Amino acid sequence: MEGDESKDKNVLDSVIYRYTTDSNQLELENTLLKETIGTLRAEIDKFKKPPLMVCEINSVTGKHATISIPNGNQFYVEISESAKGIRAGDVVLAEQKNLTVIKKVPISKKFNVESFVIVEKPTTTWAEIGGLERQANEIQEVVELPLKKPELFKKVGITPPKGVLLYGPPGTGKTLLAKAVAQATNSTFIEVVGSELVQKFIGEGAKLVKEIFEMARQKAPAIIFIDEIDALASKRIEVGTSGEREVNRTFMQLLAELDGFKPLGNVKLIGATNRIDILDPAVIRPGRLDRLIRVDVPTAEGRKQIFKIHTKKMTLDKTVSLSDMVTRTEGLSGAEIHAICTEAGYFAIRDSRTTIKREDFLKGIEKVKQNEKDEGDDYVRMFG
Repeated sequence: MEGDESKDKNVLDSVIYRYTTDSNQLELENTLLKETIGTLRAEIDKFKKPPLMVCEINSVTGKHATISIPNGNQFYVEISESAKGIRAGDVVLAEQKNLTVIKKVPISKKFNVESFVIVEKPTTTWAEIGGLERQANEIQEVVELPLKKPELFKKVGITPPKGVLLYGPPGTGKTLLAKAVAQATNSTFIEVVGSELVQKFIGEGAKLVKEIFEMARQKAPAIIFIDEIDALASKRIEVGTSGEREVNRTFMQLLAELDGFKPLGNVKLIGATNRIDILDPAVIRPGRLDRLIRVDVPTAEGRKQIFKIHTKKMTLDKTVSLSDMVTRTEGLSGAEIHAICTEAGYFAIRDSRTTIKREDFLKGIEKVKQNEKDEGDDYVRMFG
């Protein structure tokens, strides 16, 4: 009997232990499930919350601040208790509905400037530019000489221009001139396209201009080349839209950077435009881009030099007469003459030849002129 009782007791203890263990396991699982549910509810609440807006503090007055939102508009808003200690220039998060400042965020306001501009050490030399002797001499005087011999200007007692403006029809060699002077002075060449700066960086254009000039000073000697500068520096009108206000802010920053240049500094600005007629007079007044250099379509002698440059590595048939080509390309730009030489080479390649014939050049001239005519017809159809 005692053995049976002992056996029954052991079975009972085993059952109790198993149920106790199962109960503890269930409680543990229940706790884990509750924590998971809590986490999921918190995630769902996050998804339901509206996003906060990234803004910049312009000024702080007590419990209020003036902020700029990404489209350039400014608002006078309240500061929450959690955002105490913010100052002008800080980047903050604001509630979208009433723009109350919630908190400061550690966001750098600096761009990785080199991602937005072309920075290079050009290899273009003066020998590779034809038909632009006068323009080359002028840019050498106002850009190359001050960078190479600044002490000469100090001795004479004159101040060289801070920059120059190259203007004229497209394809006439403005960019080539800028690259050649950068190569001649061993300068860092920083290329910016004005239209892209305005279109891509609404709300940030002025900051980017400032940081481009800072980078140029760090990489000096440097040349900042702004192509299509008319997109930034056209005559100012009554600002209405946020886009127009942004262009104006970017332009004003450009003028401020020019005014801040040291006259004998080793950073120079070269602007280029096809539309000098729409430029704001402020950018070309004395002390800014006060040396204007017209780069026009090449003369007959200039076209001959350009043909020689682009055909010096080509094998020409004896039927090719450069004088004939010069006569047939009156009014064409240097870029178009380069295109003619390239097209002539393609016509030879299609015939499995390495020697370029007169007929190849004639076909190239015809094709380039036809492309120019088609582009002109497209422009008329689009704009009337």
